[in-house]
Amino acid sequence: MNEQEQPRKKKSGCLKGIIIFIVIYIACSVLSGIWLGKMFSSSVTLEPNSVYVLKMKGTLVEQGQEDNPFASAMSDIPGYNKSEVVGLDDLLHNIRLAKEDDKIRGILLKEGEMQMGFASARALRNALIDFKESGKFVIAYAASYSQTNYYVASVADSIYLNPVGTIDWDGLSANKMYFKRLLDKLGVEMQVLKVGTFKSAVEPYILTGMSEADRQQTKQYVDGLWNELVEGVSQSRNITADNLNRYADLYMGLQPAEACVQNGLADRLIYASETDSLLVRLTGTEDYNTISTSALASIPAKKNDADNKIAILYAEGEITDSEGNGIVGTKMLKEINKIHEDEDIKAVVFRVNSPGGSADASEQIWHGIQTLREKGLPVVVSMGDYAASGGYYISCGADYIFAEPTTLTGSIGIFGLIPNMNGIRNKVGVDIDGIKTNSHSDLQVNAMYKGLNTEERAMMQQMVERGYDLFTRRCAEGRHTTQEDIKAIGEGRVWLGKDAIGIGLVDETGGINEAVAKAAELAQLTDYQLTCYPARKDFYTQLMEAFDTSSDEEKLIMHFKELCKQPRVMTLMHFPDIR
Repeated sequence: MNEQEQPRKKKSGCLKGIIIFIVIYIACSVLSGIWLGKMFSSSVTLEPNSVYVLKMKGTLVEQGQEDNPFASAMSDIPGYNKSEVVGLDDLLHNIRLAKEDDKIRGILLKEGEMQMGFASARALRNALIDFKESGKFVIAYAASYSQTNYYVASVADSIYLNPVGTIDWDGLSANKMYFKRLLDKLGVEMQVLKVGTFKSAVEPYILTGMSEADRQQTKQYVDGLWNELVEGVSQSRNITADNLNRYADLYMGLQPAEACVQNGLADRLIYASETDSLLVRLTGTEDYNTISTSALASIPAKKNDADNKIAILYAEGEITDSEGNGIVGTKMLKEINKIHEDEDIKAVVFRVNSPGGSADASEQIWHGIQTLREKGLPVVVSMGDYAASGGYYISCGADYIFAEPTTLTGSIGIFGLIPNMNGIRNKVGVDIDGIKTNSHSDLQVNAMYKGLNTEERAMMQQMVERGYDLFTRRCAEGRHTTQEDIKAIGEGRVWLGKDAIGIGLVDETGGINEAVAKAAELAQLTDYQLTCYPARKDFYTQLMEAFDTSSDEEKLIMHFKELCKQPRVMTLMHFPDIR
């Protein structure tokens, strides 16, 4: 940044701060008279004949946050982030509470467009199956169902669809965009340094289509995911797998709603207003009550005064060194240290949902987990939608590992990706000249603007291979096997959770409840309470994040600048879009 840019940036940042302050002040002043009582009112009380309305919309994440009492009123304020985030932990808590509390008569799954991964969908689905053992009802209604949402809703006693609605049942696909021809036209060469035949994250920059290795691994896990969906829906709806595949070939999302009923995917076509009469019939009273996800989540579980604790440590998102919204290495180490200092904590469940990220941060987090084990705390990993590459790195040192059958894991490999701008530099007429004190003092400049020479490439490749050696050594130590065995199933290959058991990467299929039970068993605990790390974000923190005025474009540019600042070796895991 030059000297002339600096004051302008400071002024812009100051202006943004003033705008945020004014908007927050006005919003709070206008709304406080209406909602202040709500913020400090007593906790929600369940009424008899209640129905839990589980809205299947928004984005499902691992850990929910404190309810924002201003959210609905502030959703129309310019600049406010309107995206709705729902915690899987809240939904599992709510379904369990609804099963146990006699005041709740059943569950209505309303709407069907929630964004979630396959492992999260399976965990939610299993919780609903367990709920039905109580004998209470589960019904589903939506104007349209996405495929993953339909997989969850298929466990309902009855599925209702809007008369002009749709059910997306069309199979899965995995696609990537390849940029090599574009980069060639621009004069940009992507210099790749990697270990792992199946490490495909670099391929979009150096190929024009899938390599055979990537095609092989992608077909295996996509077929596995689809078979899981088909098997689940087949059992719940009593439709054969052959027929479900036949319906998928028809692309049900483009078929009329009547076809969904005729084929057994839905039970009846009704309008949203008609769900009231359904609930009257199922509850046996016109005076039934409804309770939302946020309200039910605010009701605490039965109080447990046990001295012993099991910590649930959440790690979700891309792994970064010191900044970002995912798994930030420095922040994660602070949470691990809090667990270390609490003498009442006797075991740890490490909930990992990550496609990977920084190799250095992954190593630091791995070491932090080992310090907990050295203290004598059993550590049990519970894998979410992803625990791949760096996500597997931070998991491999645990005492025991659970994964959902649909978890994507493995991808034990490492790569470096450095753009060479020499071609585009020559096209636009930019020359580079300078001095240096040592042989490779200008390595970063050469890498970015001239291209790595043979010696420099060899040095970089050796660094990548050292990283892979450390990665496979960590895995071998954690899984009590040899490096050779890990390398045989490594090479950057992605595995489904159910397949990872047979090759020793995972111990057992299961979700977070099974992980907690295992942690208690290893710690020899019969009475304990659960405590979560990091703690839920309070309302103020959420408010400040919601008014983040940085555009997506600005964030992308900043990320690219950081990436291009120096050659970096990363353990990022990239998946194509899977529908």
